[in-house]
Amino acid sequence: MTIAVDLAKTVFEIAIADSDWRIVERHRLSRAQFQQFFFNREPTTVVMEACGTAHFWGRWLTGMGFTVRLIPAQAARPYRRRNKNDAADAAALIEAARNAEILDVPIKSAEQQAIQGLHRIRSQWMATRTARVNSLRGLLREHGINIPVGAATAVSAAPALIDDESVPETLRVALFEIVSEIRALEARIKTIEVDLKRYAAASPDVQAIQQVPGIGLLTATALVAAVGSPDNFRDGRHLAAWMGLTPRHTGSGHRMHLSGISKRGDRYLRMLLIHGARSVLIRAQINAKAGRPLNRLQQWALDLKQRSNHNKATCALANKLARIAWAVWAYGRNFDGNHSLMRAA
Repeated sequence: MTIAVDLAKTVFEIAIADSDWRIVERHRLSRAQFQQFFFNREPTTVVMEACGTAHFWGRWLTGMGFTVRLIPAQAARPYRRRNKNDAADAAALIEAARNAEILDVPIKSAEQQAIQGLHRIRSQWMATRTARVNSLRGLLREHGINIPVGAATAVSAAPALIDDESVPETLRVALFEIVSEIRALEARIKTIEVDLKRYAAASPDVQAIQQVPGIGLLTATALVAAVGSPDNFRDGRHLAAWMGLTPRHTGSGHRMHLSGISKRGDRYLRMLLIHGARSVLIRAQINAKAGRPLNRLQQWALDLKQRSNHNKATCALANKLARIAWAVWAYGRNFDGNHSLMRAA
């Protein structure tokens, strides 16, 4: 028997299929009824869509002895027939479970979800801080006052600029409130970063990944929280493809066209890796201009930039950094920028 569950906040739709994948039972249950339903059943396979609360219920059902499969939402969607409703979604999960080519989403631990939660909160606070700084700049500009470039500079220079006689007294109190809010947000962001540092200090996986250039605290903790284990991917190339860092391709017959990166997967994690790759590329340029020696990775990045352009080289380098991070993580080796040259020797 296979049980498909269409998850929701209060109403859960259940479809039960026999060994021939025919649906023989359907149930529409409340949250309390949903839990009681599984208390009274023998352990079997449960299929759910990898959406909100799926990992929580996956851990709960696994603890009760059930075999839980989380199907990616984009993989289950094509199997839904006719109109979209809870019953059709549950039936689609039954059909998707039959496809052996669909890879299941690993169930995240509570710790993984907690670290991802810290990253999401920090990202939201960063966006709010940016919005407040932009508001401060715009309001002062309306009165002929320009704030120097840089968020930190803007916050430090704002109080003196707000006291300028060209700023109406009616507006000054509100502007000082914006400055206070920005400083409060910065304090909260630092608290999140302290928590992430504490987690990194206790995680050998995070410390190993941080050896890779361009990967710091944020990228390493986000990668470990999102992936969980390198064993969830066959190799680094599959990890890079999962992040959306591989070229998008279309074609037919002998014709194949490669375009920009696919941009699939975790947008936040991809953004961190691309920013890290950009810093590695810039550092390589600085070293080259100063006449300092370059390792194989830096030389490869510079050669690629000369053949294409800065942005393409950055995305390609981000792809390579993701693959290197997987190798360092999976094989337990220290990073070496000249690893391939040493191996050839």
